[in-house]
Amino acid sequence: MEARIPKIYTYADYLQLPEDAKVELIEGVIYDMSPAPSRIHQKIVVELTTTINNYIKNNKKPCEIYAAPFDVVLIEEGQDEKQAVNVVQPDISIICDKKKLTDKGCIGAPEMIIEVVSQNNPAHDYIRKLNLYTQFGVKEYWIVNPYEQNIFVYVYHQETGYSYPKVYTFNDKVKVSLFEDLIIDFAQIKEVL
Repeated sequence: MEARIPKIYTYADYLQLPEDAKVELIEGVIYDMSPAPSRIHQKIVVELTTTINNYIKNNKKPCEIYAAPFDVVLIEEGQDEKQAVNVVQPDISIICDKKKLTDKGCIGAPEMIIEVVSQNNPAHDYIRKLNLYTQFGVKEYWIVNPYEQNIFVYVYHQETGYSYPKVYTFNDKVKVSLFEDLIIDFAQIKEVL
């Protein structure tokens, strides 16, 4: 009996899916992202997006911030985007190289990504996406866990990738490395949850 080789899906395949499909594509494998996130998950995304967006606007930073659903297509150097095998929808993406932006999303790695952990699949953020974002050189990656009330902050180094994360709690103030003077007070976020 001949073994079947599993299909490796690409961005071209992803674009053929129904528009309301809640999926991500990692290393050519489709991951179902339903059900919808919890209310607390969404509240954290709104609070972080609002805080960071206000900072970007008030300080005239050349960056843009997007909340999911927003497609980020991670491509290898010289690869045609349609052949990409990694398409994710980070909870929050910050892009400072506006050449990466298209009508459909972002082609290439954002400078910063924040994922808020969902109870139904925490390994997706802590393992799969951590490895993926390391591979594609996302400069700063935060994993915000509302259930453990902690934040893992990974900062990318050209020679070594991500080092050990700095770990904070929802009582801490956390500096965004991407910007020289943005500090997010998680105690204030915790108050509105």
